[in-house]
Amino acid sequence: MLAVALAASSPGCVTAGSEGTSATSTTSGSTTTSSSTGTDGASSTSAAATSTSSTGATADVTSSASTDSETAGCVFLCRPDLDLPDTCEIWDQDCPEGMKCNAWANDGGGAWNSTKCVPVDADPDAVGEACTVVGNGVSGVDSCDKGAMCWNVDPETNEGSCIALCQGNEEKCSYDPLSCCPPGSACTIPAGGNLILCLQTCDPIVQDCDNPYEVCYPVNDSFQCAPDDSGVMGAIGDPCEFINGCDPGTYCGPPEDYPGCDANAAGCCIPFCSLKDPGCVMGTECQPWYDPMNVPPGYEDLGSCVIP
Repeated sequence: MLAVALAASSPGCVTAGSEGTSATSTTSGSTTTSSSTGTDGASSTSAAATSTSSTGATADVTSSASTDSETAGCVFLCRPDLDLPDTCEIWDQDCPEGMKCNAWANDGGGAWNSTKCVPVDADPDAVGEACTVVGNGVSGVDSCDKGAMCWNVDPETNEGSCIALCQGNEEKCSYDPLSCCPPGSACTIPAGGNLILCLQTCDPIVQDCDNPYEVCYPVNDSFQCAPDDSGVMGAIGDPCEFINGCDPGTYCGPPEDYPGCDANAAGCCIPFCSLKDPGCVMGTECQPWYDPMNVPPGYEDLGSCVIP
């Protein structure tokens, strides 16, 4: 199974992948990224890692991430009396009362690479509500309640929406990601384990993400919504490095799986297809995404157009 990866980019990203043989691996700010072949043993299918960045997904964030409650003018809550640890345990939320453990970028970069205790807003925003961050999307300081973080932040306005953090522990949530999150979402653990995100599950053919700026991508062995970071690229056959570097309806897979892809690229944008109505072209065939003996409910007809 591929690791979930995060990296700086513009509309934001979140990594992911599917089970199979890893083709390449790089590190981008927070997590590893990679391309892989196969999903849950499926023939010829593939997925790569996705990128995420400063804004829970918005990348273009280059300002310092060292903002805390004091430098931010105690916008949320001042606790100068507390001797806070350098890091905290995001699964255990072991910060002092009135604070929460959040991911942040401790090096001034654009991707989360550590955790710290930050104040909980006096009137916190709940999961699903609009939120704001202080400084930038990777400062770690936001207006969401404990157990949530501000995600998909617009770097121009510092506004995003609160998403839930996974509940439980890493072993349990890695094995059964649906059990650690609210209905309709699944646990993803990118950024070297510093982020534990409940991302909306989705259908890659229907592209039914609630957020219009997000796209349905393969994340581990499921499909989840992540910010679209394709920009002017991302069309079928375009080179890619992260899952969310491809347009809706496509994924970042091994270049050798699709005609005309750059063999030297980390990945190539390959279209999904329906086994009932393939529509594949250029000598490709619609191959099942999942092993027929191990298909999650709702994905029985899912495939990808690849070289047979």
